[in-house]
Amino acid sequence: MRERYDMPFKGLVKYILKRAVVLYLTMLAGIYLTILVANMGGKVDEIILADLRTRVWDEVNRNPVYRALSGAERERLVNQIIENEIKRLGLDQPFLVRSIVYLRDSATLNLGRALFMTSDTGSRLVKNIILERLPATVMLFTTVMLINFFVHLLLGLHLSRRHGSLLDKVIVTLAPTSVLPGWFYGIILILVFYTWLHVLPGGGFVDTPPPKDPILYTLSVLKHMILPMASWIISGFFLGVYSSRTFFLIFSTEDYVEASKAKGLPPRLVERRYILRPALPSIVTGFALGLIGSWSGAIITETVFGWPGLGLVAYTAIQNMDTPVILGFTVIYAYLLMLTVLILDMIYGIIDPRIKVQFG
Repeated sequence: MRERYDMPFKGLVKYILKRAVVLYLTMLAGIYLTILVANMGGKVDEIILADLRTRVWDEVNRNPVYRALSGAERERLVNQIIENEIKRLGLDQPFLVRSIVYLRDSATLNLGRALFMTSDTGSRLVKNIILERLPATVMLFTTVMLINFFVHLLLGLHLSRRHGSLLDKVIVTLAPTSVLPGWFYGIILILVFYTWLHVLPGGGFVDTPPPKDPILYTLSVLKHMILPMASWIISGFFLGVYSSRTFFLIFSTEDYVEASKAKGLPPRLVERRYILRPALPSIVTGFALGLIGSWSGAIITETVFGWPGLGLVAYTAIQNMDTPVILGFTVIYAYLLMLTVLILDMIYGIIDPRIKVQFG
């Protein structure tokens, strides 16, 4: 009897280990591809060096301390400063060597130091830059994701029971409006509620100056969250509900559902046992991937609203060509995505009968 239960357990463990190795290697390949793209095959180095030379010459020429120096002395000073900066930035090594170093550091979560950006506390460590902004992104977009997920799920299930009703037709008709991104609705909301009505802030994280009382500070943050949250809820509402409704309608037309109805089983029991239960793996997948996706923020939305999250960090890093920050952002997201997919595989082994059959 014991061997009977050990076989599927060992099979599942073996499958999970294989999946972990495959996912890790795939993640490393994706990270290395990001390294190549972020550096444009080393072209970014040339841009940084040209910008560095221009910036150093400008600083030396504007500094009154160096005005007494001759042209040759000033040029030697500039070359020395540039050489020191090149060593500090690690640009004295070939790009291929540095790309391998970047990959090694990424594999060990050694995110290094930013080239130009600093955290809110003045640190150049990439992990500090990311970790200081992560809570703001989680607070905003994870809240939006949770609201959207449960609203779309419950309303979609409701419409699948009332297929062809007036509300169902309205949702189907308005579904194409969801192709417009959240930031587009955000601009409209800013014009209405901030510029015209003056009832809500148009951006930022908290009032200026920030309230000292913790309760007032929290209320101020919540007030600043209203418009960016509303923009994403409006953007995804109709298409999200329509997708959930169609998803449940597909499951409700299966032969086993029709057979259970013919047996006279109560509608709620049929829905719970023969529609929701088979759909559970897809629902869990959508929830998990939506959750992990919400942690990456939204570059344009955070820029429009001045929200100090990871999206704004990514936008600033791209503008400044700060490769370590771009890679750090990508590495953190890649690890979270890999762990999410691995956890989903384990959950499937519990909730999906097909996986149980496959492993014994």
